[in-house]
Amino acid sequence: MPELKSFTREEVAKHNIEGDCWIIIDSEVYNVSTFADMHPGGAKLLIEFGGQDVTDDFYGLHRQEVLIKYAPKLRIGTISGEKTKVKIAQPGDISAVPYAEPSYWMGFKSPYFNDSHTEFRKALRNIYSGIRAEALQCEEAGKNPSSEIYQFLGSEGVLATQIGPGPWLKGLKLPSGIKGEDFDYFHELIAHQETGRLGAPGFADGISSGYSIGLPPVLNFGTAAMKAKVVPEVLSGKKRICLAITEPYTGSDVASIRTTAVRTADGKHFIVNGVKKWITNGTFSDYFSVAVRTEKGITMLFIERDDNIETKPIKTSYSAAAGTSYITFENVKVPVENILGKEGQGFQVIMYNFNHERWYICGSITGGTRDVIEDCFKWANQRKVFGKRLIDQPVIRNKLASMVSQLEAVENWLENITFQMCNMSYAEQSVKLAGPIALLKYQCTRVAHNVSDDACQIFGGRGITRTGMGRSIEAFQRTYKFAAILGGSEEIMADLGVRQAMKQFPKGARL
Repeated sequence: MPELKSFTREEVAKHNIEGDCWIIIDSEVYNVSTFADMHPGGAKLLIEFGGQDVTDDFYGLHRQEVLIKYAPKLRIGTISGEKTKVKIAQPGDISAVPYAEPSYWMGFKSPYFNDSHTEFRKALRNIYSGIRAEALQCEEAGKNPSSEIYQFLGSEGVLATQIGPGPWLKGLKLPSGIKGEDFDYFHELIAHQETGRLGAPGFADGISSGYSIGLPPVLNFGTAAMKAKVVPEVLSGKKRICLAITEPYTGSDVASIRTTAVRTADGKHFIVNGVKKWITNGTFSDYFSVAVRTEKGITMLFIERDDNIETKPIKTSYSAAAGTSYITFENVKVPVENILGKEGQGFQVIMYNFNHERWYICGSITGGTRDVIEDCFKWANQRKVFGKRLIDQPVIRNKLASMVSQLEAVENWLENITFQMCNMSYAEQSVKLAGPIALLKYQCTRVAHNVSDDACQIFGGRGITRTGMGRSIEAFQRTYKFAAILGGSEEIMADLGVRQAMKQFPKGARL
């Protein structure tokens, strides 16, 4: 990078022709002469701004990441006697934008969070900032997260943080240096929220969703030998696993699955035949936790990929980076030792992790929702229409008020539920939390729906454009519905929440 010099605004103004074009952005001088031909708007447009201060114009058209990307090559100096006013975001930064962070990180007191959680959030944010460029590229191209990036996340302990507290964390390297025994559900909540804030929904699910729900059946119901082999491979990022329950014939109605597992004559193996659909990460998974039907009923099996398993990508609303798949099992031979739990008791295995899965979806969708609100606040502050900033328009402030109040409500509920998870046994959680978590998931996705709608209106045409200023808004608009369907649809969640409540309804209660 050339040595930075000091210029007056009058000196910069002289460089305003083709081949000699300088501009000022936030009191810093950039030589865009050679860059002009590469500018998306064309060289002529850029030259029209030659010699001028284009700070407002730049931030009206570009995200700050564009400046961060090109500044090292194009910046040649500063304006004499002036200081920059725009803060350049640094990896790991906690945002100062109103409501861009949960309340604890806005300076509020909390009975739940401490410095350990802050350091953990910063560390994760720093790690993700290092892969964001690749994440966006994979998102746009529909490419699977590379094995290199997956193993990097494994080596940094990021993958392990999305499974939850447990003995499997002992001795592992985790972000911020936190010890496995000190890791709690609030740390895991942060992990899911930060993944949700990547701004690349398909890629985010490509690195987290499959194993977050596919590995727990092995952790909780696999044999000692199975766990000793599979868990380290998955948490290190060397192998990938997914959960395969849903079929073309059935979604939430798990009892109606048709995939069969028939014992061989010698009783040592099952022969599995059937299909699964909408399986996240299925296209690139090495292992599958699969719901099948045996002679004793619904059973969960651990299945390793072989030539008799075919996975085809399914085109969905978000990027193929998620690896959503249609899976065909054709005469797949599986050792009987690969039963997860007990034969005929697969429903209990499936249900065992449902609360955790739904809770983690709440964390992910609230993280994504908050990222959208931060973008809306920034855009409303810098976008000028009819001579005013958007934030100066009452209708825009009303939309922001609605978005913030809804998100803060579910965030506080989510923190309360998380506290219960930290302090209840699994048995107590099963009785008391199934209903509230179902209702929380229902409300979180309703809030995401409302926020997405208002955000799109605030960004206008940019909110329906896949690149540029409204990139994250468009991606959220297109993908938030996944949270409203996966892990149990809104309708199922609402009904479950009320039915669970009625189990506790006092028989003698009357108006």
